[in-house]
Amino acid sequence: MTEFTNIADATDLAGAIATGRISADAALDAARGRAGAIADLGAVTWMADTVPAAEDGPFAGVPTLAKDLGGPFAGIPMRAGSAALARMKGLSDSDLAARFRAAGFRVFGATTVPEFGLSLSSEPAVGPVCRNPLDPSRIAGGSSGGAAAAVAAGIVPLAHATDAGGSIRVPAACCGLIGLKPTRGAVPGGPGFGNHLGGIATEFAITRTIRDARALWPCLTGQARGPFPDPVQRAERPGLKIGLLTDAKGIDPDRAEAVTRAAAMLEEAGHQIIEIPAQALTQIRRASARAFERIVSVNLAGLVATGLDPDQTEPLTQAFIERGLTMSAVDLWSALDQSVQAAHKLWQVFDRIDVLLTPMLATAPPALGSFPMDHRDCATQIERMDAFAPFAALANVTGAPALTLPVGADAQGLPLPVQLIGPMGSDLQLLGLGATIEAAGQWHHPIAMFGAPS
Repeated sequence: MTEFTNIADATDLAGAIATGRISADAALDAARGRAGAIADLGAVTWMADTVPAAEDGPFAGVPTLAKDLGGPFAGIPMRAGSAALARMKGLSDSDLAARFRAAGFRVFGATTVPEFGLSLSSEPAVGPVCRNPLDPSRIAGGSSGGAAAAVAAGIVPLAHATDAGGSIRVPAACCGLIGLKPTRGAVPGGPGFGNHLGGIATEFAITRTIRDARALWPCLTGQARGPFPDPVQRAERPGLKIGLLTDAKGIDPDRAEAVTRAAAMLEEAGHQIIEIPAQALTQIRRASARAFERIVSVNLAGLVATGLDPDQTEPLTQAFIERGLTMSAVDLWSALDQSVQAAHKLWQVFDRIDVLLTPMLATAPPALGSFPMDHRDCATQIERMDAFAPFAALANVTGAPALTLPVGADAQGLPLPVQLIGPMGSDLQLLGLGATIEAAGQWHHPIAMFGAPS
């Protein structure tokens, strides 16, 4: 593995391939070999026998993986972690998949998800159980748990991921990685996936570094692709007003202190810190949780109308399906109306500040089995997820961009993540602030790429 020493991320690997120091085939072989060597981690649920050669692009030849839930990748089977869906290969690329390929990525497999993304741990009944590379007794997060585990374990430097209620950010936070949930509409969702979850879901990737997320952004968004460019992005600038969320309940001391530490880093860089009481977000959080539950329920009920057999799904999925089939239009409309009001209230918060800084997780990643799906209590599942990631779903329901990254480690060596939330169109601004925190150097991922010496 000598040739892969000092490969920190996809940018490094792309540079090594471009200069001929590493061949694209050697990189792919290393990724496949690493996946096979640590198969018991459960990150990868399927691998292709053959992989097309890379196209030209800024990441030409870099291997990556598609999430088993989201827009389709041609030739990659999507099962959504469920026995109810046959493992059929996608016939054509979604717009986003085509952009991954145009950037030069070689997509060679699919990553593990919980059934239909209904858990913050990726432990589908059809298997495999996905474990956290930093502590295999703990969860890697969900629903992009396999993506995060694959990146954290050094199988690939970044991986496709989706986020409807924290599903990019929670796994990234569990595994010590970078997770950006983009502004609604900034990343293509079609054809066929654009309104799959009423607009609350978006797709991007989990990365090892901020620079990879920044470099990936123009590849996957509408920038320079006209005639319909992305929403106007707020430029990075000094002297931003950072809203530091205070008095958040249920956050363990280490993770609460990490938010204060991140605020100090940003203040040292010249930004202004303004305290925002957690109760300012209470109504937004409640409306977001209600909208998420109803949108997911109706979406799953809609799949039944297209032929999904509920009897082949897990008990919790069946309960959400039944909830959707019996939900009144008035109930759904009320939840959607409240989500619009929640977005307006979040905009009012941004009248005072430029960016909001919050905890990402309430505790360290818990033990496997902490988010079971062998029950039929939808409310309990929503409560468990909200307790673990209390400020995640509000970004999905309001359409706001949100970024998570680690600022250090606790006594067990587990990452201490924080979250930055901004108004729509502030994705690049969040990445700029993330780069400031990353540069402080208080987190160094302990697992090297491809298992090379670190």
